[in-house]
Amino acid sequence: MLNIQTTKLFWASCLALLVTSLSFGIRAGIMNQLGIDFQLSTTQLGTITAAAFWGFPLAIVVGGFVVDIIGMKRLLIMAFVFHLAGIILTVFAQGYWSLFLSTLLIGIANGTVEAACNPLVAALYPENKTTKLNHFHLWFPGGIVIGTLLVTLFVQLGLGWKVQVAMMIIPTLIYGYLFSKLDFPVTERVSSGYSSSDMYKAVFSPLFIFMFICMFGTAITELFTGQWIGLLLKNVTDNAILLLTLTTGIMVIGRGFAEPVVHRLAPQGVLLLSAIFAAAGLYMLSTFTGNSVFFAAIIFGIGVCYFWPTMIGFVAENVPKSGALGLNLMGGAGMFAVSIYTIFMGSFYDNLIVKHLPAGASLDAYLKAPENSAFAQALSNAKNLAGPEILRATLIIPVILIVAFGGLVIYMRSRKKSSALAAN
Repeated sequence: MLNIQTTKLFWASCLALLVTSLSFGIRAGIMNQLGIDFQLSTTQLGTITAAAFWGFPLAIVVGGFVVDIIGMKRLLIMAFVFHLAGIILTVFAQGYWSLFLSTLLIGIANGTVEAACNPLVAALYPENKTTKLNHFHLWFPGGIVIGTLLVTLFVQLGLGWKVQVAMMIIPTLIYGYLFSKLDFPVTERVSSGYSSSDMYKAVFSPLFIFMFICMFGTAITELFTGQWIGLLLKNVTDNAILLLTLTTGIMVIGRGFAEPVVHRLAPQGVLLLSAIFAAAGLYMLSTFTGNSVFFAAIIFGIGVCYFWPTMIGFVAENVPKSGALGLNLMGGAGMFAVSIYTIFMGSFYDNLIVKHLPAGASLDAYLKAPENSAFAQALSNAKNLAGPEILRATLIIPVILIVAFGGLVIYMRSRKKSSALAAN
C-alpha cells in the first residue's frame, strides 16, 4: 500500500524548484564576471545563457511524453543526477565549451524537475490546481532572490563565482535524498482514466494551441528580461542585480497570496491584468533613470508575477484531458521561445553596441581592451545606450498579450454563459 505524504512531497518539489531557480539567479549574477574571466562576447554569453533554455524544453517535453509510463519518482532522480553533474562541471569550467555543456546539463535538470513536479502538484491538489501551482512556483523567483543576494554578499566578501555555484550542491543533495525515500501517486490523467488518444486530441484543441502560442510571449517577457536585467541596466543603476532581486521579491509575495487573486479574477482575468502591468513596467524600465527605476521594477514584478504558474494552471483546469503532456508542452514552449529570443537578442545587442562605437570599430578589440582604458570606457558607454533599446524592442510582446488575453476573457465569459444555458 502506498503511503502518499502530500505535504512532504510538495515541500520536496519546492526544494527541487529552488535549485532550478538558484541556477538562474546565480548565473544572472555571475554572467558579467564569466565574460571578463573567459573573454567572451555578448553573443557567446547569450548562447551560454540560451543553453539552459534549450536543455529545459528538451527535458520537459520528453518528460511529458514518458512521465505517465516511468512515473514521477524516476524522473526526479534523473533530475538530481543532471543537477549534480551540471553544477560540478560549472565549478571546474575551463572556457566557453565547458560553460556551454554545464549550463545545458543544468537546463536539462531544470526541465526534468518541472516535467515531474507540475503534474505532481496537480495530482496532489486536484481541487486547487492554479493556487497550489502558484505556491509551488513562488520558489522560482524565491530562489532567484536568494541567488542574487548570495552573489551580492559573496562579491562583498571577495568570494569568487565558483564558490557561489558550488553552494547549489547542498539543496540538490537534500531534494535527491527526500525524493528517493517518498512514495508517489500516479499522474492525474492516469487516475482520471483519460486515454492517450484523449490526451493527444486535447493538445490539438484550439484553446490549447492558443495558450501554447501565448506561452511564448509570457515566458520571454518574464525570463528574458530577468536573465538580462543586470547586463541591460548597468547604466541606470549600480545595483542592477538588486533590481532583479526586487522584481522577483514582488513575484514571491504575489504568488504567495495567489488564492484570493485567482479566486476573484479567474485565471484568464489574472493573465490580462498581468500583461497590462508587464507592458507598463517594461516601458518604464526602458525610459526611467535614477531611483525611479526601482518603481518601474515593482510594476514589472507585479506584471510577470502570475504569468508562468497561471498559464499552466489555466491549462490544468480548462484542458484537463491534456494531462502531464499538456502542462509540460506549455513549459517547453516557454523555455524554447526564451532560448531562441536570447540568441537573437544577444547578436542584436552586439550590433547595437557596435552602432554606438566609433565608425569602423572592431567589437573584439574593444572587448579585449584593458580596464579603465579609453576603449573600455567607450565600450561601457555603448552598452549603456544599447540596454534600454533591447527592452523597448521587447515591449511589443506584452502589448500583443494584452489583446490576446482580452480576447480570452471574452471567450471564457461566453463559454461560461453557454454552459449555464445548457445546464438550464
